[in-house]
Amino acid sequence: MELYISNAGQEPIYAQITRQIQEKILSGELREGDALPSIRALARDLRISVITTKRAYEDLEAAGFITTMPGRGSFVAPQNPALHREQALTQVEEALSQAIAAARRGGVNLEEVTETLNLLWEE
Repeated sequence: MELYISNAGQEPIYAQITRQIQEKILSGELREGDALPSIRALARDLRISVITTKRAYEDLEAAGFITTMPGRGSFVAPQNPALHREQALTQVEEALSQAIAAARRGGVNLEEVTETLNLLWEE
């Protein structure tokens, strides 16, 4: 499993790991029952602290993306599509709220925002 970690950004390393694994699960690249690397192996491969990797796995488990079986490892958990859709909708609402605020600050009207959204959607 390839993950890319950036020390230059403001996103914490554990959050980068969490986000990338979530994306792989949601895209279907990782499927229900797939084994994840052990915490120690992933930490070694990424050259980061075991504590950082453990935090990412704990966050993934708390969000229902993975399940951990003592002595066996961590695996992709059965997914609830309705829950993931709701999470995606919440993210979209947050992003659109920020975009609307930026449009209002910049004097961009609703028609221009709608036109831009339609163009982006078609890409």
